This record gives sequence, C-alpha cells and structure tokens, in this order.
Amino acid sequence: MIENEISNKIIGCAIQVHKVLGPGLLESAYEECLASEFRAQGLNFERQKPVPIIYRDVKLDCGYRLDFLVEDRVIVELKAIDVVPPVAYAQLLTY
Repeated sequence: MIENEISNKIIGCAIQVHKVLGPGLLESAYEECLASEFRAQGLNFERQKPVPIIYRDVKLDCGYRLDFLVEDRVIVELKAIDVVPPVAYAQLLTY
C-alpha cells in the first residue's frame, strides 16, 4: 500500500470512531478505540512507539513517542481538544 491508501484507511477509521464515540472523551479512549478499528481494517501498527532524539551527539532514548506508526509508513498523532486554536486552522488548510 502507498501512503495515500494507508492515509485514506486511517481517516476512515478515525471517522468511524468519532461517529460512534462523538466528542468529549480523553485522548486515551480515542486511542484505544482507534487501535481496535485499525485491527478490524487489517492495518498493521505500533502504539506509543519511542523515537530517540539526538542532541549534540547525545542520544536521548525516549525523547518522543508516536501515538501510532501505521504500516511502518504513516505517523498518527491524536489530539482531543475542546476548541481548535486558530493556529491549527492554518495547518488544516495546508493539507
């Protein structure tokens, strides 16, 4: 699968989770349900995958964790917020 096909499946999964759960839950609830939906759709993924950070030749073992790495190609970061800040609109419009 190419990235666009993977992304389309991911978006479909996210829409399904949101249709069932609606807004207002914690990110951890959406993450658990999205993982279940990925499994149901046959997507391979890793959750909370550590990504090391290298700073001035020093490797920090867990500088960051990806919410999901899907099919070893697409990073998914979940956000559960009450209000979308104005800066996020600019990011949404660029995609």
